[in-house]
Amino acid sequence: QVQLAESGGGLVQAGDSLRLSCTFSGRTFSNYVISWFRQAPGKERELVAAIGWSATSTYYSDSVKGRFTGSRDNAKNTVYLRLNSLKTEDTAVYYCAAKFRGSSEYNYWGQGTQVTVSS
Repeated sequence: QVQLAESGGGLVQAGDSLRLSCTFSGRTFSNYVISWFRQAPGKERELVAAIGWSATSTYYSDSVKGRFTGSRDNAKNTVYLRLNSLKTEDTAVYYCAAKFRGSSEYNYWGQGTQVTVSS
Protein backbone atom coordinates (compact mmCIF):
# COMPACT_ATOMS: atom_id res chain seq x y z
CA GLN A 1 0.00 0.00 0.00
CA VAL A 2 0.98 3.64 -0.40
CA GLN A 3 2.73 5.21 2.57
CA LEU A 4 3.35 8.93 3.00
CA ALA A 5 5.36 10.72 5.64
CA GLU A 6 5.73 14.48 6.07
CA SER A 7 8.49 16.33 7.85
CA GLY A 8 9.90 19.82 8.14
CA GLY A 9 7.28 21.74 10.06
CA GLY A 10 8.05 23.94 13.01
CA LEU A 11 7.62 27.26 14.75
CA VAL A 12 8.90 30.25 12.78
CA GLN A 13 8.54 34.00 12.63
CA ALA A 14 6.53 35.81 10.00
CA GLY A 15 8.65 36.32 6.92
CA ASP A 16 10.70 33.18 7.52
CA SER A 17 10.86 30.11 5.30
CA LEU A 18 10.44 26.37 5.72
CA ARG A 19 10.81 23.36 3.48
CA LEU A 20 8.38 20.52 3.95
CA SER A 21 9.19 17.04 2.68
CA CYS A 22 6.93 14.12 1.89
CA THR A 23 8.32 10.67 1.19
CA PHE A 24 6.34 8.18 -0.86
CA SER A 25 6.61 4.43 -0.75
CA GLY A 26 4.70 1.27 -1.54
CA ARG A 27 3.81 1.86 -5.19
CA THR A 28 5.25 3.26 -8.37
CA PHE A 29 5.86 6.94 -7.73
CA SER A 30 5.13 8.10 -11.26
CA ASN A 31 1.61 6.64 -11.17
CA TYR A 32 0.47 9.02 -8.44
CA VAL A 33 -0.31 12.68 -8.11
CA ILE A 34 1.09 14.06 -4.86
CA SER A 35 -0.41 17.21 -3.40
CA TRP A 36 -0.17 19.36 -0.32
CA PHE A 37 -3.15 20.31 1.82
CA ARG A 38 -3.45 22.27 5.01
CA GLN A 39 -6.03 22.62 7.72
CA ALA A 40 -6.20 25.30 10.37
CA PRO A 41 -8.34 24.96 13.50
CA GLY A 42 -11.98 25.60 12.72
CA LYS A 43 -11.40 25.74 8.98
CA GLU A 44 -11.94 23.41 6.08
CA ARG A 45 -9.09 21.47 4.59
CA GLU A 46 -7.53 23.45 1.75
CA LEU A 47 -5.60 22.30 -1.28
CA VAL A 48 -2.35 24.24 -1.29
CA ALA A 49 -0.39 22.77 -4.17
CA ALA A 50 -0.69 19.90 -6.62
CA ILE A 51 2.79 18.87 -7.68
CA GLY A 52 3.19 18.14 -11.37
CA TRP A 53 6.18 16.90 -13.31
CA SER A 54 7.35 20.43 -14.04
CA ALA A 55 6.91 23.88 -12.58
CA THR A 56 4.41 24.80 -15.27
CA SER A 57 2.17 21.85 -14.41
CA THR A 58 2.00 22.60 -10.68
CA TYR A 59 -1.14 24.18 -9.27
CA TYR A 60 -1.09 26.61 -6.36
CA SER A 61 -3.93 28.12 -4.43
CA ASP A 62 -4.30 31.87 -4.74
CA SER A 63 -3.39 32.37 -1.11
CA VAL A 64 0.09 30.88 -1.55
CA LYS A 65 0.86 31.56 -5.20
CA GLY A 66 4.16 33.35 -5.55
CA ARG A 67 5.30 32.36 -2.05
CA PHE A 68 5.22 28.56 -2.02
CA THR A 69 7.01 26.28 -4.46
CA GLY A 70 6.41 22.58 -4.94
CA SER A 71 8.82 20.14 -6.53
CA ARG A 72 9.56 16.45 -7.03
CA ASP A 73 12.71 14.45 -6.62
CA ASN A 74 11.89 11.31 -8.55
CA ALA A 75 15.13 9.61 -7.58
CA LYS A 76 14.15 9.87 -3.92
CA ASN A 77 10.38 9.36 -4.30
CA THR A 78 9.94 12.64 -2.48
CA VAL A 79 7.94 15.80 -2.97
CA TYR A 80 8.75 19.11 -1.37
CA LEU A 81 6.97 22.31 -0.54
CA ARG A 82 9.08 25.40 -0.02
CA LEU A 83 7.22 27.95 2.08
CA ASN A 84 8.60 31.46 1.73
CA SER A 85 7.47 34.76 3.20
CA LEU A 86 5.35 32.99 5.76
CA LYS A 87 2.39 34.77 7.27
CA THR A 88 0.52 34.08 10.48
CA GLU A 89 -2.45 32.94 8.43
CA ASP A 90 -0.30 30.12 7.02
CA THR A 91 -0.42 28.45 10.42
CA ALA A 92 -1.95 25.01 9.95
CA VAL A 93 -1.28 21.32 9.89
CA TYR A 94 0.15 20.51 6.47
CA TYR A 95 -0.56 17.15 4.90
CA CYS A 96 0.68 15.46 1.79
CA ALA A 97 -1.74 13.25 -0.06
CA ALA A 98 -1.60 10.93 -3.03
CA LYS A 99 -4.07 9.82 -5.63
CA PHE A 100 -3.71 7.39 -8.46
CA ARG A 101 -3.53 9.24 -11.75
CA GLY A 102 -6.77 7.60 -12.88
CA SER A 103 -8.60 8.52 -9.68
CA SER A 104 -10.42 11.69 -8.69
CA GLU A 105 -9.90 11.18 -4.95
CA TYR A 106 -6.91 11.48 -2.66
CA ASN A 107 -7.02 8.14 -0.88
CA TYR A 108 -3.64 8.20 0.84
CA TRP A 109 -2.55 10.70 3.46
CA GLY A 110 0.41 11.39 5.63
CA GLN A 111 0.20 12.10 9.34
CA GLY A 112 0.64 15.85 8.95
CA THR A 113 3.26 18.30 10.12
CA GLN A 114 2.51 21.43 12.12
CA VAL A 115 3.54 24.82 10.79
CA THR A 116 3.15 27.67 13.25
CA VAL A 117 3.96 31.23 12.22
CA SER A 118 4.23 33.86 14.91
CA SER A 119 4.16 37.60 14.44
